[in-house]
Formats: sequence, structure tokens, C-alpha cells
Amino acid sequence: MDKEIGKAAIKVTPEEEKELLRLIRANKTPRGMALRANVILAAAGGQSNRRIAREFRTSRPTVILWQQRFREKGIDGLSNLPRPPRRSRLGEEKVQQIIAATLAKPEDATHWSTRSLAGKMGVSHMTVQRIWQKANLKPHRVEAFKYSKDPKLVAKVTDVVGLYLHPPENALVLSVDEKTQIQALDRTQPLLPMRPGQVERHTHDYKRNGTTCLFAALNVTEGNVIGQCQPRHRHQEFLKFLTLIERQTPQQKEIHMILDNYGTHKHPRVKEWLGKHPRYHLHFTPTSASWLNQVETWFGILTQRQIRRGIFKTVRDLVNAIEKYIAAHNQSPKPFVWTKTPGEILAKAIPHVKT
Repeated sequence: MDKEIGKAAIKVTPEEEKELLRLIRANKTPRGMALRANVILAAAGGQSNRRIAREFRTSRPTVILWQQRFREKGIDGLSNLPRPPRRSRLGEEKVQQIIAATLAKPEDATHWSTRSLAGKMGVSHMTVQRIWQKANLKPHRVEAFKYSKDPKLVAKVTDVVGLYLHPPENALVLSVDEKTQIQALDRTQPLLPMRPGQVERHTHDYKRNGTTCLFAALNVTEGNVIGQCQPRHRHQEFLKFLTLIERQTPQQKEIHMILDNYGTHKHPRVKEWLGKHPRYHLHFTPTSASWLNQVETWFGILTQRQIRRGIFKTVRDLVNAIEKYIAAHNQSPKPFVWTKTPGEILAKAIPHVKT
């Protein structure tokens, strides 16, 4: 290296000069990259390193560094080099001890926090966090599960999922269920609407103005929904809903209905009605497996988008909101795409018993 490298021997080809100028002028070029491009062009123009450093408000060693990189690798040398992985100061044995301690619950709590475990293991909480992240450990999270004890689990899962994956021809597959006890809630004070810099706000307390029950049938292949709100959840109301389905579906098509095991669906009066309407075929989900019914997913979307943050002064207001949502949904319905096979579901639905 020259003693001063006052006028460093930087040679730039026309193609390199064109690319350097493009980097300088482009709005999306990172600031550091633009600085390096300016340094190289200034050096190629014969400016001294000291003058370049003053002009671009950087240090002389930095100017010399990027000239060296450019000599070695051209424009590619101006990019940031990947940093070598940081060596852990903890030995592998210590890391395994922290992981083992994480998997064992503390005596005075239900789970570890990064700070409580760090205090026990004599390391920083950031060290614990890095180890948890690398080992994919999340002590603060918990999920609920319940295995179905239905003796016909395999047959029912195969039956229902088969309807999703391979719907029968010239037939409708309807996912049917009831969302009960939907509350018409009104806040105790007026809503404060959203504005720039402020989210929508409402009071934490509310007034109950009654409830309604939504009967819904989701067309699995088309995505549209037949819905009806009724005040109660009995076999009488279910029969009214079946009559509505009968009116709103093509008479020449068979109807395959997926239902849960609620007693209303198996009432003698319901069985009598079904006997008079032989085009209806019922398929029941396994016990403790209502999540297998697709309409449950639609209920969740309805709750999130129309009910949870709604203000309903009367049950009629609530029913109107639900009916409005169903009407809007049916204008451009989209079916859910089912991808899990019966085998994939049963692999998780059946507990593995250790012998």
C-alpha cells in the first residue's frame, strides 16, 4: 500500500463506472453502498484519501479499506461481507443443562421465564432466549387438546373427510351446525371511533340484551351458506331449519349433511322428518371432534368480522347483522380447501400408548 495513497491507483472500467453511478443515483441503494461507490469514483478521479474522507464525512481507514476491496473483487467487493457465526461462550454441556431445566417445571411456577431460568442457571436472560429460540422451546405457550374416545373414530373420520376430498356427483355436501347463545352486547358508553394515531376504543363493560341461536349449513363445494337465527336450540328449531334447507336446495339433488352428535340431530321427530325426505343422508363427526365440521371455521370468521366488536342494542340488531353478513358472504362465496387425508388426521387423533 502507498504510504499516503494520496492518489490511489484505482482503475474503473466504463462498465464499472456506469454501475457505480447507477448505485449512487438509485433511491433504493443502501446509504453505505452509495458511500462506497462515491469513494471509488472519487479515488478513480485522482482525489487523495484525506480529501475523500473529508468530503464524504468518513474516516481515512474506511476509504482505504473499500479501495482494497474494490481492487480485489471489483464492485462485488463493496457489499457487506457475511459475519462469521458468533461462537457461543457456553459449552455444549451447559446448553443441554439449560434445555433439560426448561423441560422440567419449576417448583414455584407452572413454567420458566427467561429471567427465572437465567437466575437459576447463572447466565443472562438473553442467553436463555437464544437457546430457546434455537431449540424451538416456548414455555410461555400452551395448547389444548382432547382425544376422541369414539369407538367408530376411524370410520367416521374416513367418511367425513371422504366427503370433503371427493364430494359425490349430483349431490350437495352441507356442513351443518348451530352457534348457540350469541349475545347481543351493548357497551355502557358510546364507541370512540378510530382516527389517525388512535385505534377504535370501547368500554370494557357491557350490557346484555338477549341471545340468539344461528343454524347454518355451509355448502362444502361452493362456499355459500344457508343461515337462520332462532331464539332457542331444540329439535323444533332444527326441524324449521331443515325445512328451510329443503326450500333452498335443488330438489333433484341428494343432500349429504355433516353434523355433530348433539341430541337435537337424533331426536325421533327429526328421524321421522328424514324418513319422509329420503334424499337426506346424515354423516356424524366423531365425539369430541366437532372441529372436523367445516362450518365451525366459518363460525369463527363470522365471530371475528361481525360479532365480537359489534354493538347490538337489541337481539333484532344482532340478527340483522348476522343476516347481512351471510348475504354479503353469499355474493362471492369461496369454499375452504381441505387438504388433510384421513390417515394424516388419525395419526394425530389417536393417542400413542407406551407399552
